[in-house]
Amino acid sequence: QVQLVESGGGSVQAGGSLRLSCAAFGVSASSGCMAWFRQVPGKEREGVAATDTGTGSGYYADSVKGRFTISQDNAKNTVYLQLNSLNVEDTGMYYCAMKWGTCTAPFATLLYNYWGQGTQVTVSS
Repeated sequence: QVQLVESGGGSVQAGGSLRLSCAAFGVSASSGCMAWFRQVPGKEREGVAATDTGTGSGYYADSVKGRFTISQDNAKNTVYLQLNSLNVEDTGMYYCAMKWGTCTAPFATLLYNYWGQGTQVTVSS
């Protein structure tokens, strides 16, 4: 059974940093495309960052470029999302997701096969 388990969320002030982790169970985190999405109540889930675990290529939403970094540790079967220079608009529930194959259309939610339960990030001004 495949499970993705996120951790690392919390409450920070604007300008602060967090590192989110996504541990994969029952599947190799170095297979396919791993991504992070976020969602706030009343809005659609939006893609934040993705990584093609085969090539190491990274993909980022314009709103987070230069501030967020996605990375992977194959030995720990874990994908990370480093969040720097956080602002209030970054508040939301952050979800880890995985799909088989490449990161074509990296932020198309319907293409993802597995999802974690989410971890909350709250940024205050």
